[in-house]
Amino acid sequence: MQIRELSVPDAWEITPQQHSDDRGVFLEWYRFDRLEETVGHALNLRQANTSVSRRGSVRGIHFADIPPGQAKYVTAPRGAVLDYVVDIRVGSPTFGQWDSVLLDDVDRRAIYLAEGLGHCFVALTDDATVSYLVTDVYNPGREHGINPLDPDIALRFPPEAGELLLSPKDTDAPGLAAAAASGLLPTWEDTRAFYATLTNDERS
Repeated sequence: MQIRELSVPDAWEITPQQHSDDRGVFLEWYRFDRLEETVGHALNLRQANTSVSRRGSVRGIHFADIPPGQAKYVTAPRGAVLDYVVDIRVGSPTFGQWDSVLLDDVDRRAIYLAEGLGHCFVALTDDATVSYLVTDVYNPGREHGINPLDPDIALRFPPEAGELLLSPKDTDAPGLAAAAASGLLPTWEDTRAFYATLTNDERS
């Protein structure tokens, strides 16, 4: 398993080692110990989600209030998506920037993003299946969104996505600047303080 930090701090790409023979393929798509070594604390997983999307479907940009927020470990067991992590932490050195990882059923990569980061993906195939391990249960009162078409963020959607399909919830979400002005976004300082509590909990 190879783990590479993305250009957005506190997000990583995970590439598993695949073992193939005439029966098929075996791989470890999640290893708590390897991830703990990388991020500095164990993940307390609380929920697992799966979505199936038509080609061109965009889901996000989503995030949850901190604390506790919701860290995500995401992979695509079927089809392909381009997965985006967006730094929405006010005061972060990479605020407003994003990085992306191709998740598909060929390389079978995963992406981990810490609490306080924005998450989005676009389906590149029909029946693109995405599975998430998350560190808190869904709480609609603490879940928020940013418009994925916001020109201030300027996500680049690949041509193979075709015509984009978005939910009214996502297109009605505010842009990054409006969300920041309203106090909706987490801050860099608050997220650093929260990450420190996770590390301290492991050491206590």
